Amino acid sequence: MTPTPNPSPRSARRGRFWLVTIAAVLTLAATASLGRWQLSRAAQKEALQAEIELQKNQPPLDQQAFLLMTRPTEAMHRSVRLRGLWLTPQTVYLDNRQMHGVPGFYVLTPFAIEGSEQTVMVQRGWIQRNFENRAQLQAVQTPAGLVEIEGRIEPPPSHLLELAKAAAPAAGAQDAVGSSPIRQNLDLEAFRAETGLPLRADVSLQQTGAASQGLQRDWPAPALGIEKHYGYAFQWFGLAALVTILYVWFQIVAPLRRARRG
Repeated sequence: MTPTPNPSPRSARRGRFWLVTIAAVLTLAATASLGRWQLSRAAQKEALQAEIELQKNQPPLDQQAFLLMTRPTEAMHRSVRLRGLWLTPQTVYLDNRQMHGVPGFYVLTPFAIEGSEQTVMVQRGWIQRNFENRAQLQAVQTPAGLVEIEGRIEPPPSHLLELAKAAAPAAGAQDAVGSSPIRQNLDLEAFRAETGLPLRADVSLQQTGAASQGLQRDWPAPALGIEKHYGYAFQWFGLAALVTILYVWFQIVAPLRRARRG
């Protein structure tokens, strides 16, 4: 039998060269594509931020327009003025909510709108937590009778991670978690079934204005994560640049230097 000749060193080097080249090209295409995708996501978030600011600067909706609103997403973050009654006994305190980095509670009270069968949940403001006794709440003044409020149309309160829904209440808390005014999260659909109120479950109000009634209202801006997308894009483009530098050095510069020395 005639032995199969071994490939020459030049052929082996040429094969490695093209294998590394193909791998480098695929890596560059993937990293550049991911970087561009992160930039497009950042642009989308910036457009959303601009839309939020535009809605905030619109004149406030009147009560009739709010009552007739069937698609709240079209007026999200816009101001509205309402007149009605606070339903104080159904006030809820959402735990583990921060303002300026301090833990506390968001205070939510249903608001029955005058001249209608609608009730809307209002995020009235924030109070600081009592670090010695969780169940001891700061005083919140709730005006009786008809009042006029102004707030921004916002989604229902965000949900935090809840490790144990059926956990026992702290000492001094009222009833079980389901009926206690102190809660980790609040589902408006479940709250409407619990209370029997004609509550809108698709939207809430975030009351605006200066601190009053024992409440602070420095609401945090929506966390859109624009900077995160720019950071990820920088990482992907940086990886693409690193692959390019390594390829040029090890596949072009280093072999030329070895050839010149030889």
